[in-house]
Amino acid sequence: MKPVWVLRRFLVRHLTPPRSFILSFLLVILVGAALLLVTSSAAKKPLAPVDALFTSASAVCVTGLTVVNVGSDLSFSGQIVTLLLFQIGGLGILTFSLLLFGMMGRSLSFRGRELLQSTFLHTPRRDFFRLLRFVVAGTFAIEAAGTLILFIRFLFDFPPGRAFYHAVYHAVSAFNNCGFSTFANSLTYYRGDWAVNLTVMSLFVLGGLGFIVLYEVLDLWRGRRKRLSLHAKIVLLTTAVLIAAGACLFFLFEKGNVLKNIGAGESFLASLFQSATPRTCGFATVEVAALTNATILLLMILMFIGASPGSTGGGIKTSSFALLLLMIFNRVRGRDGVTIFNRSVPQEVLGRTLAIVFAATLSVLVIASVLLLAAGNPEAHAQASRHLFVEYVFETLSAFGTVGLSMNITPSLNDIQKLAITLLMFIGRVGPITLAFAWSRSKQGLVFAEEAVMVG
Repeated sequence: MKPVWVLRRFLVRHLTPPRSFILSFLLVILVGAALLLVTSSAAKKPLAPVDALFTSASAVCVTGLTVVNVGSDLSFSGQIVTLLLFQIGGLGILTFSLLLFGMMGRSLSFRGRELLQSTFLHTPRRDFFRLLRFVVAGTFAIEAAGTLILFIRFLFDFPPGRAFYHAVYHAVSAFNNCGFSTFANSLTYYRGDWAVNLTVMSLFVLGGLGFIVLYEVLDLWRGRRKRLSLHAKIVLLTTAVLIAAGACLFFLFEKGNVLKNIGAGESFLASLFQSATPRTCGFATVEVAALTNATILLLMILMFIGASPGSTGGGIKTSSFALLLLMIFNRVRGRDGVTIFNRSVPQEVLGRTLAIVFAATLSVLVIASVLLLAAGNPEAHAQASRHLFVEYVFETLSAFGTVGLSMNITPSLNDIQKLAITLLMFIGRVGPITLAFAWSRSKQGLVFAEEAVMVG
């Protein structure tokens, strides 16, 4: 048997859709790290291997955490590499592969259909290539619109060429929910700028809703469908409530702190921006390390929830959070299952929701423990180093939610901590359950008699 056929047989047998999804991200991360290690990618001294790997993983996993200053430590070519990485990471390398496959006139295989459905869809459908074309074309159309608005605004601050480059970089970074910025202090300089704030917020909220939700909303607007799916309704409602509630709480917690000496309009923009960015992106218009403890806790909760399924963001996802609350509410009232909008949610989905929340919590606890243990031996200065606990937990949740907000400790992490955060960014992007399923072999075992166990 020819070696090519042996290799093909091996791949067909072992390269399942979840494994293909995971390996595609891993491959792009490694290629990106290699490109960033090239001398021309650095503006000053070449990046250390662990820093290149961290930066590449942060870009591909659309996180935004960085151990280097993108604007000053990376050259123009290095910044272009990161731009390409978070564009590919946001859409997924498999999206481009399947689209190219379709453009070549070849039918989509069963494996390709599985890949597409696990990435974007909640129920099976036949218009695969139409959805793929929408994902790619819609992405570039939204990014182009954002680039145009930002370019016009940045023309007041930069020469045309520089303004266009900053506009492209921030538009692509925002829609893909990455949070990488070519500005040293993110968007704090534009805290009161309505054009920049509303444009960037629109981009990362749209990117965080999920492609299937955008697809359904567009079809509804065009009259191609009569109503939205249950998934789209839950995502839109949960997103709106989280943004509104987060903005109100942020203003309440910070009106005597970071918002103390600024006007009403700027306070409104800052509160709205900081309410939306922890769940999806990572751009900031205020100094995160200067926020109150109550606000830090609020941001942690929002980062853990994250964006929506099939989007460019991480976290447990808005739909999982909504279903978890509904399960608790129904259980308190003595009801089984979840019913919403005159629809019952399948038990399989509810079980998966609980598994996702548990796996996410376990992942965060393990990596946070690694960060604390790898910090050294602080017994001699336990009280003085108490702040590290909050900072490390915040960093861990930011990595898992692929958010990118930081309390300014990312550059000071040691190599072990950087590798731990890199792993968690990867887990947060592909999903802990997907990662577990990818390397497990499902075997139907014996079914034994049931017996109750006390819980709660």
